Amino acid sequence: MIDRTLETTLKELSTKYPVVTVTGPRQSGKTTLCRKVFPKKDYVNLENIDIRQFAIDDPRGFLRNRPDGAILDEIQRTPDLLSYIQPIVDDTQRDGLFVLTGSQQFEVSSKISQSLAGRTALLKLLPFSIEELSGHYDIASINRMVITGFYPRIYDKELNPTTALGDYFETYVERDLRLLVNIKDLNLFQKFVRLCAGRVGQILNLKNLANDVGISHTTARSWTTLLEASYIIFLLQPYFSNISKRLIKSPKLYFYDIGLASYLIGLESELHASRDPLRGNLFENMVVIEALKYRLHRGRRNNLCFYRDSGGNEVDMVVTMGPNLFPVEIKAGETVTDEFFKGLRTFKKTFPKNTPLNSGLIYGGNSIQMRSDVMIYPATGVHTMLESLENK
Repeated sequence: MIDRTLETTLKELSTKYPVVTVTGPRQSGKTTLCRKVFPKKDYVNLENIDIRQFAIDDPRGFLRNRPDGAILDEIQRTPDLLSYIQPIVDDTQRDGLFVLTGSQQFEVSSKISQSLAGRTALLKLLPFSIEELSGHYDIASINRMVITGFYPRIYDKELNPTTALGDYFETYVERDLRLLVNIKDLNLFQKFVRLCAGRVGQILNLKNLANDVGISHTTARSWTTLLEASYIIFLLQPYFSNISKRLIKSPKLYFYDIGLASYLIGLESELHASRDPLRGNLFENMVVIEALKYRLHRGRRNNLCFYRDSGGNEVDMVVTMGPNLFPVEIKAGETVTDEFFKGLRTFKKTFPKNTPLNSGLIYGGNSIQMRSDVMIYPATGVHTMLESLENK
C-alpha cells in the first residue's frame, strides 16, 4: 500500500478537531486513507442503501449506536446528519470523534459551514501524485502517465486505463452528477464534458463552449460549476494586481486527472499521446495539478494562479507566497531553449518588487538545472522544486 502524503496531516488534525472532513474525487483513495489512519474506528459506508435510510429516518439512533464516533463515508448522501453531529461533538468535547469523507466539495462544504463551522478541519485528497508513485511504479514515461492518469485503483489492480477510465466516466460522471441535477439530455452533457477535455490548458470561454455544444450560456455555466464541484475539472484563476495593463479575467480549464482528460479526447496509447496536437496542453495540465497536489496533500490551501495580459504576455503558473510571486513556465519540449524564458523575463520586469526569488521552468526533459535566475526541473520534480522554494 502506497503511503499518502496527507496521512501525516490527517493524524495531526484529528488530535486538534472533533471532526475531520476529507473530500476529493471518487476513487481518489479517501476511504483507504481514513481506514488506515483510524483502523479501530467504526466504518460506515453511507452508499449502502439500508444504512443510509437508517441514518435519514433515525439520525439520533444511528449516532447513538456509535458513542466512540465513526468514519462516515460519502457524507453528502446524508447531509442533514451533520446537524445531529454538532451537539454531540459540543457535548463530548472529544477530538477525532468523527471522520467524514465526501466526493463533492461545494455541497459538503456548504453543509459543514452551516453545521460544523469551527468544529472540523477540511482536507482534500486528490488521486496519486508523482511524488507518491515514485519508488513504487515506473514514472519515467510522461506519455504513459498522461494516458494512465493517477487514480489509485488503476495502479493497485493493474487495470487497462482506457477501460477503467471509461467505466469511471460512465459510473461517476453520468450517474453521480445526475443525482445532483436533472440533466435531460445526457448526450449533450457527454459532449460538453468531452469538449471541455479538448480545451485543457486554455482560457475558459463559456460562450464558445455553449455554442459548440448547442446549449445556453446559463446551462454551460451550471454544468461547469457541477463538474468543478465534483472534482472533475479545476479552474485556475488569473493573477490580479493593481497595474495599469488590463489582465485576462477568465480562468484556465484543467482536469483534476489527466488520464480522464486523455480518455475523453480519445487517446488510448502512449503513441497517441506523443503525437496528439494537445500534448503540450495535457503536459501543462499534469504539471499544474501536481503543484496543486503538493499543496492540498499537505493540508494547505491552493496558492496557484496564472498570468496573462491583453498584450499576450503570459506565465503558465504563478505560485503566490504572501506578497512574493514565483512564476513558473511549463514546456513539454525535452530541450531547453531561450524561448522558454521569454514569459518569465517579462513577468519579472512587470513585478520586480514581488519576485525576489528565482523563477521556475518545468519541462519534458530529465535533468535538473540550477541557472542564476531560473530553477529548471523535469515534470517528475514538481514537488522537489516547490519544496526547495519553501526552504529559501
